[in-house]
Amino acid sequence: MTMRIPTTQTAIIQSPSVTGDGTTQSVISHTVPIPTLDSPDDILIKVSHVALNPCDYKMPSAFPTPGAIIGNDFVGTVAAIHHSSQSTVRKRLPLGTTVCGLIHGSNPGVPSNGAFATYIRASASLVLRVPDSWKPSDAATLGSGLTTAFVALFAQGPGAGLSLPISPDNSGATPLPPDVLVYGASTSTGTMAIQLLKLSGARVIAVCSPHNFKLVKGYGADIVLNYADPEMPSRIRQATNGELEYALNIIADTESVRSCQVAISRYGGILTVLENYDWAQQQSSLRRKTVDVRFPFALKIFWETVETEQWI
Repeated sequence: MTMRIPTTQTAIIQSPSVTGDGTTQSVISHTVPIPTLDSPDDILIKVSHVALNPCDYKMPSAFPTPGAIIGNDFVGTVAAIHHSSQSTVRKRLPLGTTVCGLIHGSNPGVPSNGAFATYIRASASLVLRVPDSWKPSDAATLGSGLTTAFVALFAQGPGAGLSLPISPDNSGATPLPPDVLVYGASTSTGTMAIQLLKLSGARVIAVCSPHNFKLVKGYGADIVLNYADPEMPSRIRQATNGELEYALNIIADTESVRSCQVAISRYGGILTVLENYDWAQQQSSLRRKTVDVRFPFALKIFWETVETEQWI
């Protein structure tokens, strides 16, 4: 099976020139080159669906890159495979296979690849096959949320989050699975985090609106608490015997950060926050010396140099 690949494509890109205020505009171009396959792990995907994310406008706003293709989340079919790819890749992802995933759009380092295009380049090892029973429009929403949850929970090294000692493929890594607080549990990333944690054997403490209690319980949350309850941090301490070491904060506002800090054990722990902001401007009550506050960067999943380290 072969597919005819054109030399140019239609894509949504940052405008070729920077405006007077130092930003770029989103424009449609019909003459964008097709991405080349440079690595044996590279595959070319013809895009059918995309999803929108805050980073689709944050990246161009913070780091305008004229001509860069915008977009991160996608669904599409495999249109070409690098000529040096191993047979296992070709067997797992034959041409025509529907896949979903995440790529780094609006990338100052590699501006020629982004999800809002007819064709994209992706790593075969970082895409998921989409089951026939799934709607492609649903699968398109997995990329950023699932990757963010994975990096925030399990990844190791710089740019990672909680770096938990357990994972979905190693749920018995510790004799006593840890408690993990998920603040903002009813968000898309929150519900994915709950499922990953339950697959890993953790006990999940979910914080959200009472309106969404049934939702997060359905995804596996063990304890569900109201974010607006002023006693919520103390209830978490009581439920964990004051030994909570891990907290994932998806909301990332002042009050949620304060609540997580209070809920964590007095001996300390790790607080992962999914949005960076200027801690110097926050009240001193937001900071505890025994709490390691981390800001995971989902794009670290690519294990490549990221030119935007100061932005999350």
